[in-house]
Amino acid sequence: MRAAPAENTQNPAPWPHTLLAYPFRPFFLLAGLYGALGMLGWLNWLFAEAPLLATASPLQWHAHEMLFGWVSAAIAGFLLTAICNWTGAPPLRGWRLGLLVSLWLAGRAAMWSPQWLPPIWMAAIDLAFLPVLAGYVARVLIRAGNRRNLPIVAVLGLLATANVITHLAFSGVTPGLAGVGEGMAVNLIIVLMVVIGGRIIPLFTANWLAHRGGPADRVRSRPMVDRLTLAATALMIPADWLTTTPWPGAILALIAAAANSWRLAGWRGWLGRSEPLLWVLHLGYLWIVAALWFKGLTPWLDGAGKALWLHAAGAGAMGTLILGVMSRVALGHTGRALRLPRGASAIYYGVTVAALLRIGAALGWGEYRALLTGSGVAWVVAMLLFVLYYWPILSRPRVDGRPG
Repeated sequence: MRAAPAENTQNPAPWPHTLLAYPFRPFFLLAGLYGALGMLGWLNWLFAEAPLLATASPLQWHAHEMLFGWVSAAIAGFLLTAICNWTGAPPLRGWRLGLLVSLWLAGRAAMWSPQWLPPIWMAAIDLAFLPVLAGYVARVLIRAGNRRNLPIVAVLGLLATANVITHLAFSGVTPGLAGVGEGMAVNLIIVLMVVIGGRIIPLFTANWLAHRGGPADRVRSRPMVDRLTLAATALMIPADWLTTTPWPGAILALIAAAANSWRLAGWRGWLGRSEPLLWVLHLGYLWIVAALWFKGLTPWLDGAGKALWLHAAGAGAMGTLILGVMSRVALGHTGRALRLPRGASAIYYGVTVAALLRIGAALGWGEYRALLTGSGVAWVVAMLLFVLYYWPILSRPRVDGRPG
């Protein structure tokens, strides 16, 4: 294994400038910080019943801020970095990146200030970020002639639509649709993770094995399975939206669960069990599989099915994959060796404990409030550990002296 490059200490740029040198830098740090802050807000209500959003329940506020606040920051950091690799375009940086970051921060401030902002202003501020992000990504892809990745723009547009539906419910226009917007957002994020995971996980696994003289040819991606997987996963969205019964979505979820299980098995994740930056990605995708099985079995799981599906997808799949991808991207794009800092695997253990405890709460495996609290604390610890370990990496120049 090659040694990590030495830190670049010659004329280092001031940290505010460095943070705005590449989109992953500010957005990954904000994702870590807000992942902790959003959960602390929820725990504050749980213990002290502090008000969060006057026009919605605390549970709805919590779901909104995790999906449209925390996840959207991670998506922005990843996509705005990835499109530079896909197209060769220069990264969004400097004051333009600062404006986009400010737009995301304004949305979060609005959602924390319901007592001082009319609902229409709160909605307008929060709703601005995703359409601007989608518009910028679309412009870069179209200019580069990269039509292969344009469906990702459509996913961002639909995610913005799900946010509109949620705010219409918050404002009282369509009060019964908050759950619809939330479910649509979870489905869309799962689709995005299935697409991105299918590109990077087998590639990273095969590359890691090849670098060590291992059996890289055992990592298999089957085009037919990939197409079936994506189609079944994506079709859950209109099935949930257009039908009044859970059966169509449940049947598609079972098909998607089986296809994703087959797909994941072909990637031979156990061969990379000694590398945390690798096994965490396989673990995150395994949580997608578990979430889809839970969703497919919802009609037979009494009242626990929805909670199991949503939290296996959220705390499990989103939490694990987002932390895993951010950890890897931050190292690779700052010129460092792809080696997790010593002790940083605690980040992954923390989010795993959070997900397991949340699933345990949904299944009634203990006192509900205690399990919920334990899950929230473990989540906060995982997010703060990410910030603690990665602040020096994300706020300093690349160690190889290159720009970015």
